[in-house]
Amino acid sequence: MDDGPVLVVGGTGMLGGKVVTALLERGKHVRALVRPQSDASNLEAAGVEIARGDLMDPESLRQALSGADAVVTSAAGYTRHSKGDTPDIDTVGNRNLIDAASAAGVRRFVLTSILTCDQTPEVPHFWHKKLAEDRLEELGVPFVALRPGAFLDQIAQMGDPFAKRRLMWFGSPKIPLTFVLASDLAGYLADAVDVPGVDGERIDIGWDRPVSTQDIAQIAGDQFGERIRVRAVPAGLLNAVATVLGPVVPMVKDLNAMLQWFQTGGYVANTARQSEVFGQVPAAEDAIARFARSLGHDVAA
Repeated sequence: MDDGPVLVVGGTGMLGGKVVTALLERGKHVRALVRPQSDASNLEAAGVEIARGDLMDPESLRQALSGADAVVTSAAGYTRHSKGDTPDIDTVGNRNLIDAASAAGVRRFVLTSILTCDQTPEVPHFWHKKLAEDRLEELGVPFVALRPGAFLDQIAQMGDPFAKRRLMWFGSPKIPLTFVLASDLAGYLADAVDVPGVDGERIDIGWDRPVSTQDIAQIAGDQFGERIRVRAVPAGLLNAVATVLGPVVPMVKDLNAMLQWFQTGGYVANTARQSEVFGQVPAAEDAIARFARSLGHDVAA
């Protein structure tokens, strides 16, 4: 079935769109699961086959998986990035997709998981990835789970931090943790469709070393030739906000639990297997320079 399409779930999202591009660059026939109300015109223009459906609709998944060779999913509901996103996507939706993939007999299921998800039952959206990994294993679906660290890309959600010469961070800016670039992860996810010898593996994804936000500011400052400051929101303030809003907005409690985990220093990848499977692990300096260039800055490597 390796000449069948690769079904991409989450293809209209930030990471999923990059996965689609990476698969197309590798000559793959790509089919994207897209909600009935979502705009798929960009995907269609790129030559992607569109399967209308929803993770909460098992019958639509059965149809989307008909004849599919593999699945790559980057879907996440807890962030509420798109209309229709709910935390149920991370539990019921993932389970529906995995069960449908098992019934369809796909050759490989590539899951976008999360670094240290098996160590953090107190962080719901982390733990839900661990449960998805377990379900794949339970059903005997050939799978590989990539466990990336934090997306450096997200520091630009409130504007270009390098243009402002200021990074925003939550909690201590001095605690090292693992970061990734979405574009790099997308390439690994695309490669994982065919890379041999990884069935059943959970693979940490990161850079050559963990870095703190202060380290990122220092590295970027050296590349720009200017000082870049870090403005940090104290962890205690985050706890206070989560205490007030958590009962009303569960996502706030979830994200606060994640940020508190970051403060422990335990959010660190072992990239030995990443290097064996996907080649040289990105250096922090190179990744930060490439990210700055993606924002339109002319910086040296």
